[in-house]
Amino acid sequence: MEIKEAIQLAKENNQTAFKFLLDTYWNDVYGFQLKRTENENDAEDITIQTFSKAFDKIETYNDKYVFKTWLITISKNIHIDLIRKYKSSINSKINSKDDDTVYDIPDESPTPEDKLIRKQNLARLLRDIKKLKPHYQEVIHLRYFQELSYNEISNELNEPMNNIKVKLLRAKKLLAQILTKPNAS
Repeated sequence: MEIKEAIQLAKENNQTAFKFLLDTYWNDVYGFQLKRTENENDAEDITIQTFSKAFDKIETYNDKYVFKTWLITISKNIHIDLIRKYKSSINSKINSKDDDTVYDIPDESPTPEDKLIRKQNLARLLRDIKKLKPHYQEVIHLRYFQELSYNEISNELNEPMNNIKVKLLRAKKLLAQILTKPNAS
């Protein structure tokens, strides 16, 4: 499959085209982020977010530009946004008074009420995960509950790593749709 053909098919929501584009450009985007973040998990997460955002916005892609450059730009912007969020969360915890720096560090240990709310939220999340097809449930469970790497999941399920990446990407999108539905309980 040619890149231009794959992009056109992806614009028509062709899953094979999405997989082809993911397989073709995964290493480029991941390598770019690995150099920036110097952290494999962060690089993987940002790369997944990059493809997710790119596939959501594929109809806006202008073929005057190189597709790889478009993906790298999206990836760079996601990373910059994450850094900004991180810095703003740190800055919001720091106050200055008369040249002395005072750090307001609240007690963030969970109260009994927090624990109860988390337990209910986890129960709801698990209930919503069960609405997914079994193979999507499995990759979500292995990645987020057992905290396995993509490589470990690939070995566990005896599937190519790119299949795992696509499955996880799809599972997260479907789960997000379930979670954001009104009256999802």
